[in-house]
Amino acid sequence: QVRLAESGGGLVQPGGSLRLSCAFSGIRYSIDTMGWYRQAPGKQRELVASITSGGNTNHADSVKGRFSISRDNAENTVYLQMNSLKPEDTAVYYCNIRGPLWDGTPLYDYWGQGTQVTVSS
Repeated sequence: QVRLAESGGGLVQPGGSLRLSCAFSGIRYSIDTMGWYRQAPGKQRELVASITSGGNTNHADSVKGRFSISRDNAENTVYLQMNSLKPEDTAVYYCNIRGPLWDGTPLYDYWGQGTQVTVSS
């Protein structure tokens, strides 16, 4: 019954902006970390940005200064604001919500279906 619904992807020109949203429901346990990952064809899935339950954020070096992760706890939504987009940002972006660690292993690890972001002229 856990649902993660991503939206906001699409086609954008280099230098443009997109805002991804991930609305989630059905999570009954505490949340440790919310994050965005991406995977391009022929590439490994990589962490783009994350935000902890305490509000601490982390952004990959490749997107620092351009992307920003945020959350709205009242609306159960996590966002990824993407500015100054580059062709190399083209990928499927996945929302991830992870539970607290238990001996180093998350109690749960939920993923959205992914949303396509294409940066091209």
